[in-house]
Amino acid sequence: MSRRILVTGGAGYIGSHTCKALAAAGYDPVIYDNLSQGHGWAVKWGSLVLGELSDRALMRDALDKFQITAVLHFAAHAYVGESVRDPRKYFENNLKNSLTLLDAMLDAGVKTLVFSSTCATYGTPVELPITEDHRQQPINPYGASKLFVENVLRWYADAYGLRYAALRYFNAAGADPDGELGEDHTPETHLIPLVIAAAQGKIPHIEIFGTDYDTADGTAVRDYIHVSDLADAHVKALKRLVSDAPNLSVNLGTGRGHTIREVIAAVEAVSGKRVPVLEGARRPGDPAALLAGAARAEEALGWKPQFSDLTTIVESAWRWHEKPASQQDPSRAVAA
Repeated sequence: MSRRILVTGGAGYIGSHTCKALAAAGYDPVIYDNLSQGHGWAVKWGSLVLGELSDRALMRDALDKFQITAVLHFAAHAYVGESVRDPRKYFENNLKNSLTLLDAMLDAGVKTLVFSSTCATYGTPVELPITEDHRQQPINPYGASKLFVENVLRWYADAYGLRYAALRYFNAAGADPDGELGEDHTPETHLIPLVIAAAQGKIPHIEIFGTDYDTADGTAVRDYIHVSDLADAHVKALKRLVSDAPNLSVNLGTGRGHTIREVIAAVEAVSGKRVPVLEGARRPGDPAALLAGAARAEEALGWKPQFSDLTTIVESAWRWHEKPASQQDPSRAVAA
């Protein structure tokens, strides 16, 4: 039986780390990516099919040619603010193109999917930690697009026998412990790489949006989960589905939160550098705290985060961002 797994968005941040984890587990990842947000240098484990998620014929050809047995679906737009400004872009890609993928899978007889979802499907929390039983009421088009796909998965499971796992991430962070992969977004919106950039002098300061929340130091609290732990969860979810266990939807987080000031202090401690800070007003829609109830993932997947304490996350990210650009992306190397 083929162990080839199609990974949409496999050249991106979480997707590439998961390809490494798949290869280590004995699978043969096939990366399907248009490289609009992913990177060619991140394709280190498996073949690359360069194409659009909207290209149903090419998708079907890849599923047949490589004898794909399951799909890990990461390809999506993921900027909350942008989704509010341009919802059409998000529903076109995250929703419509996901339907194209699912229909190509069914046509090819591939009925196993691990879906990259998000805690943004819950919206503003009414209780903490947020468990999987919390109401799903997203407050932005990004979260709405992911929730729509989750609902489609349930209906496709009932009607067509689709096997699926929907993994709802909290705040992905960190970099490959071996230094082979890391975070490289344009634009960068994630807190830890922005704090590191401020420590390195690449940006003038880090802005804190809101210092008057009802938290330990007045800044917002988030649940940070190391990207390698996320990758491990995807492999475990895939194995669960292959073993014919029931479909599932689970949170991926630690259940521990850190304030923005705690993250800044951790970067300063790891780097030995001061981080310039600018304090600003709250952003509309930003909750004071987001914490995962992650017990179901441990119970269903046998999954426990191994790299997700804050110091380890920051140390791995710092090592990655301290590497010369040519080592992060060999295409930037300049011949002597």
